[in-house]
Amino acid sequence: MRPRASLAIRLMAGLVLGLFALGIFVLAQSPAAAPSPFAMDFVKIAPGEFVMGCSTDDAVCDADEKPAHKVQLTKAFELGKYEVTQAQWTAIMGSNPSANKGDDRPVEMVSKDDAHGFLAKLNARNDGYKYRLPTEAEWEYAARAGAAVTPAALDEFAWYGANAGDETHPVGQKKPNAWGLYDMLGNVREWVEDLYTRDYYSNSPLVDPKGAQAGAGRGGGPRGGRGQAKGGFRGGGKQQGGRGGGQARQLPIMRGGAWDNPANFVRLSARYHYYGPTLKVGDIGFRVVREPTGQLARTTEPDSVGPVRATD
Repeated sequence: MRPRASLAIRLMAGLVLGLFALGIFVLAQSPAAAPSPFAMDFVKIAPGEFVMGCSTDDAVCDADEKPAHKVQLTKAFELGKYEVTQAQWTAIMGSNPSANKGDDRPVEMVSKDDAHGFLAKLNARNDGYKYRLPTEAEWEYAARAGAAVTPAALDEFAWYGANAGDETHPVGQKKPNAWGLYDMLGNVREWVEDLYTRDYYSNSPLVDPKGAQAGAGRGGGPRGGRGQAKGGFRGGGKQQGGRGGGQARQLPIMRGGAWDNPANFVRLSARYHYYGPTLKVGDIGFRVVREPTGQLARTTEPDSVGPVRATD
């Protein structure tokens, strides 16, 4: 090989090595990609039928849990695997209103109106999904996960008055139900989309019920005095009233029971209604439903039950 050619090859090799080393240096100095500020796990829920309302041989059902009736849900949906956490709330809303602080604990001290505000911000991202609260029927269908009765070993599945130590706990620490959903019973009660009328089960649609229409029927009195007032109303004022009454206005519904409730109120069919969509107390939170829209709606496989993850 000619000396001049050999020198050119050595110079070219040195230049390549130099550029490679410079690239390594630049990558090393670049900051790592920031972790996603928001992530939420969902479970795919397939359509199906179930018996909604007072479970067989449940001796403590209230009148508004009857009659038990067959309901058909015709559309698949995805439901939050966990209750919305304080970290998730803060990532979207910028602040944390909860009384029992902890990033992985469920957010509470949020009204139904606040929950709708959170969902509106999720929907404003236009990520191919519509986010909303579950209907009461969707909630109970998913909570039952094929079960006819509330679990006998409640301590294994729920944080409630007997084991919670007067506070919320990080989501997902208890056993999930048969469909992989955590804390459907206990920890915090959960807002659903429906409005309450006490006789709704006597005349509700058997296919895809969505709760009473605004202004229809009687709302009944505020019924939320399940458990201890000091817990459910931590930071939210004194408890007033309980079951009964005859107010005409309709009230929001919550499901699932909470950390401050005794076991007989932490049941799959138990229904709660309170003082309106602006109520904020330390034992009420929520979980999210999402549905694919547009192209995603045409390509998403709906007929399965299993976990999926949404990230931003």
